[in-house]
Amino acid sequence: MSARSYAILLFVLGAGWPAPAAWPQGFAGLGSDARGFSVPQPGHELSFPADHGPHPDYRIEWWYVTANLQGEDGKQYGAQWTLFRSALAPVEREGFADPQVWIGHAAVTSNTGQFVAEKIARGGVGQAGVTLAPFRAWIDDWQMKGTKSAPDADLLSTLSLSAAGDGFSFSLGLKTDKAPILQGDHGYSVKSGEGQASYYYSQPFFDVDGAIMIAGSKINVTGKAWLDREWSSQPLSASQTGWDWFSLHLDSGEKVMAFRLRDGKAGFMSATWISPDGRPEPLPPSAIRLDPIRQAFVQGRQVPVAWRVRVAEKGLDVLTEPLNDQAWMATSIPYWEGPITVKGSRSGRGYLEMTGY
Repeated sequence: MSARSYAILLFVLGAGWPAPAAWPQGFAGLGSDARGFSVPQPGHELSFPADHGPHPDYRIEWWYVTANLQGEDGKQYGAQWTLFRSALAPVEREGFADPQVWIGHAAVTSNTGQFVAEKIARGGVGQAGVTLAPFRAWIDDWQMKGTKSAPDADLLSTLSLSAAGDGFSFSLGLKTDKAPILQGDHGYSVKSGEGQASYYYSQPFFDVDGAIMIAGSKINVTGKAWLDREWSSQPLSASQTGWDWFSLHLDSGEKVMAFRLRDGKAGFMSATWISPDGRPEPLPPSAIRLDPIRQAFVQGRQVPVAWRVRVAEKGLDVLTEPLNDQAWMATSIPYWEGPITVKGSRSGRGYLEMTGY
């Protein structure tokens, strides 16, 4: 392990991301004790634009964008931009005494390669953070930036997104005219039968244009993007070892969010059907079926990269295939994340994230 990798590992562990030996407390420690932090409560009403910003009294939070892209070269690509906030204590302070730690992940996926980068920063010194007037989320030179000023509730309707790493970069513009989608019960998203939960909303209606760079070659792209926002202090139960999460852009205009949280048994399921005009319909766990149909050997492990997704009451019965089986995020806590195609009773594209494998 290089000195830099070791330093990153120490930062991550200090930020509340336990080592693998502690993962029985939920994947990556996300089921560990929330004592001292705020905990999501049912009936709480999300407020915009304030909830686009950080919530330092909660232990973990993220701003997460995935984009399905069509290149001018006729090929498909994917891009990911994520900023995580993890807290050692439920307060903010100036300088290095600030207990907030920020972690950034960025990736570009093609059918032949997966390009990944990670950044880690301590809060309080300006190296990373999120502000609201106008909206800006950043870590070093990576940023997601809005053009509108508070108090506009639709601060995230127009964004620029940029990141760069070894062998890749991207600069994308995102636009939408639709309101965010509240997941679960008006933004209160239950994650286990024991009641763990997060506040969770999405913006799945972004149109995208811009450019990616791979190995020095610029490729102009267009496509669709999906933003997820979640914050919590104990989003998993201690027995949950990871999740399989889908975001689908169907060609008929609907969007689908579905996830399975694995616990060695049947797992905990949740899904939302979103109409083309932006009306969310939470689905009961019994309505969604997520079944792996093909595995691939990825970074020394078997990973279920192809799936059958069914929602009988909506007539959805589709197979998903990855753009690249080897879409592995080789970050401090590794996971699989990449673009997928959808075929069957509906067609479309989307993203799949799988952790804990």
